[in-house]
Amino acid sequence: MATPQLSPGVLVREVDLTVGRADNVLDNIGAIAGPFEIGPVEEVTNISNEQDLINVFGEPKTADAQYEYWMSASSYLSYGGVLKVVRADDDDLKNANAGVGVASTTTLKIKNYDDYSNNYDTATDFYYAAKNPGSWSESLKVCYIDDFADQTLGITTTNLAGLGATVGMGITAAVTGVLPGAGTTAVFTGYVKGIITGATNDAGGASKLDVKIVSRVSSTGTETRIDYAEGDGFSSFDIADSVFFTSDVGGITAAQTPTTVVDWYDQQTLGLTNSTVYWSTLAPKPGTSIYVDDRQGHNDQLHIAIVDDTGDVTGIKGNILEKHVDLSKASDTVSNVNAPQRTYFKDYLRDLSANIYAGKDPLAAADAFHGTTPVATGFTAYTGVKTASFTKDDSSTNQSGTIAQDKQFLAIGNKTYNLLGGNDYESTGGDGYKADLGKLITGYGLFSNKDEVEADFLIMGPGCADESQSQAKANYIISLANARKDCMATIGAHRTNLVAAAGGTLLTSEQQTDNVLSYFSPLSSSSYATFDCGYKYTFDRFNNRFVYIPTNADVAGMMARTGLLAFPWFSPAGQQRGVLNNAVKLAFNPSKSQRDRLYPKRINSFITSPGAGTFLFGDKTALGYQSAFDRINVRRLFLTVEQALERAAQAQLFELNDDLTRANFRNIVDPYLRDVQAKRGLIDYLVICDESNNTPDVIDNNEFRADIFLKPAKSINFITLTFVATRTGVSFSEVAGRV
Repeated sequence: MATPQLSPGVLVREVDLTVGRADNVLDNIGAIAGPFEIGPVEEVTNISNEQDLINVFGEPKTADAQYEYWMSASSYLSYGGVLKVVRADDDDLKNANAGVGVASTTTLKIKNYDDYSNNYDTATDFYYAAKNPGSWSESLKVCYIDDFADQTLGITTTNLAGLGATVGMGITAAVTGVLPGAGTTAVFTGYVKGIITGATNDAGGASKLDVKIVSRVSSTGTETRIDYAEGDGFSSFDIADSVFFTSDVGGITAAQTPTTVVDWYDQQTLGLTNSTVYWSTLAPKPGTSIYVDDRQGHNDQLHIAIVDDTGDVTGIKGNILEKHVDLSKASDTVSNVNAPQRTYFKDYLRDLSANIYAGKDPLAAADAFHGTTPVATGFTAYTGVKTASFTKDDSSTNQSGTIAQDKQFLAIGNKTYNLLGGNDYESTGGDGYKADLGKLITGYGLFSNKDEVEADFLIMGPGCADESQSQAKANYIISLANARKDCMATIGAHRTNLVAAAGGTLLTSEQQTDNVLSYFSPLSSSSYATFDCGYKYTFDRFNNRFVYIPTNADVAGMMARTGLLAFPWFSPAGQQRGVLNNAVKLAFNPSKSQRDRLYPKRINSFITSPGAGTFLFGDKTALGYQSAFDRINVRRLFLTVEQALERAAQAQLFELNDDLTRANFRNIVDPYLRDVQAKRGLIDYLVICDESNNTPDVIDNNEFRADIFLKPAKSINFITLTFVATRTGVSFSEVAGRV
């Protein structure tokens, strides 16, 4: 209503009837579930191309029909669409892992990220586990190192016990006249204190001591914690030093002079089977992160490397797959306050590692140094004067997973963990990679909610163990499409309809026709599904062989390709858009008489025609009665228009149901439908959105109604060419219309 003018003037009004727009929203997204070699279980994963498929879900296996699932997925991707993949579960699936002690646990199954986060991030029955189930990961070795020791001292004696030099004992050495830092003239005189973290006797009589340096004491008795700096006499033991040992009661031993002193970290390797790789070539020695140091904590850092030790994953023995440096044992650590990245190693590996999860804290391994009973409770100075007690922190209060504040995090040193206990689909029963019907249905069920998972095509792939299970699988997928009403299910024949179960030989074409008719006959009627009876012979380059695989993924791919190259409302069949990719030959190439039996029963065929190639020769939906929706192009037209206008209609929610809103909606819909018509999708259309269907009762119910009438363009399925011979001298106008 115009604002009344109370005095002379000009009133300028604007009415915006351009709010919102309608666009085609089909994204050519396929969806499939199956028993893949690797990858997360019962989790929807987006795949863009075949290489993504290999990286996430592995390669096709030769066992049973597993390759049919993989190659169906690959076939769909070859047409240009994207794919959502679910790896189906199986009771026999297990994650390879490094168990507590020597053995791995044999019952571990971590399905996916959410499963780990909800059920396993506080697990105590494994140290590290493969990120997804299967035997594939038994080649992996997890290499771990932290700030365990600073130096290794060589001692010419085999009687370390007599010196009191056991793990956990204190060790001291004099420091005389050492400059504490660059640019200073004052010198330090006192002694360095450390704890023995490792003690070994060599066969030749030489002993080695790994020492963690903890503090220095001045000549006046002032004790200061120090961090070891390689080659720094201020914070290190030296070959010229006389060292003394003390037990927990502080007794002095006779002085020992190290024969060798080396940096501990420089000697540490990853412990690989087929090569020698030093940690120092991968990263500097771990120590204390800035975050923990700021909170008066110490020694939280660790490095983790994941290696394909035997080469079974990548084909390269000793291939370093991942390197994660400067991770933290403190649960609250972040890498940068300005752009924080959590570096607590369990969270970091959970979120960023492609291969492993972390379970039980590796520092919980009990030994004399890392147990809960402190060993080094006191030190004796090199002068023989008893000093103040130094108590090693109790492991019960400073294990990883605690906050950083005031924590001295204990170290475990250099450890390697071999992952064992992985298991594949039903491998113990000898059935290879078969997922049972219930597990497949669970996998496909993850596509059921259209508000959570976008999908344009639900791809059946191969059937199940027998024909009845295949029919049950097909009907379930059809029911998903019917419930979603925004996608199409592509359903294929059971393998044994076409190929003999024993020997892989082809049945006769008449047997194939009868089998296909019998198989598809009880399947549900739906315009949201398609049936095809194809299996194509294609090359499996991963296993160097030719195989038969179902073509229902190709049907989905052809619809995707049609949407990319033309428009969704064009038929995906025929020599223009229905050409079958990567087909050497067909398992079933029905004749005209056989197609005459199949097509009225909703079954589309693939044919090979001389000079024309191999292509889809039918565009029926699985609708069981005659309707405009019994053609793929019409169903795809309505899917496209319905989704586009549904999103356009959302712009009207919570607006007022008045002439202005209704006019705005018509101004969105009309140009869109006019464009579809111009692009040959519609013959005509009508939009009614006014007071005739938005009555007072409708308005009072807070409703908004628009009636959209569409006359879809129809694909040509039948062509009749009539050739008429006439006598010489007869005018064509005389005989036209008489035949």
